[in-house]
Amino acid sequence: MSKLFEQILKFGVVGMLAFLVDYGVLMLLSQVFGVDPVLSAGISFCVSVVFNYLASMRYVFTHREDMSKTKEFVIFIVLSAVGLVINEIIMWVGTRWLGTTGLAVTVVKVFATAVVMVWNFVSRKIWLDGGSAQ
Repeated sequence: MSKLFEQILKFGVVGMLAFLVDYGVLMLLSQVFGVDPVLSAGISFCVSVVFNYLASMRYVFTHREDMSKTKEFVIFIVLSAVGLVINEIIMWVGTRWLGTTGLAVTVVKVFATAVVMVWNFVSRKIWLDGGSAQ
């Protein structure tokens, strides 16, 4: 159980860093450049996925010997795409309900991130983890 707890902690650190990338790009696009928050959230999410893949597969999950790096990346992207759909639905509903001010976008994004974080850990643990936390 201690290895799982350690893995969850590492996932949390990587996730927080990925969130900072995601949130930074979101706020830059939506609040500085005036891009629609839902579109901005999609773009920022995609940018953070690349960071998240590199960090997660290096520090959180172990490589499965029965899986090529290419297949691993494709599965990671598919799982992330599901997370993106969840993120976009929450951002769309939340900004329609709360508005598009900086505070409203932040509140909705934090909630969306929490939901997607649970999806990401569980799905990656099931489909990508080689079995032992580093």
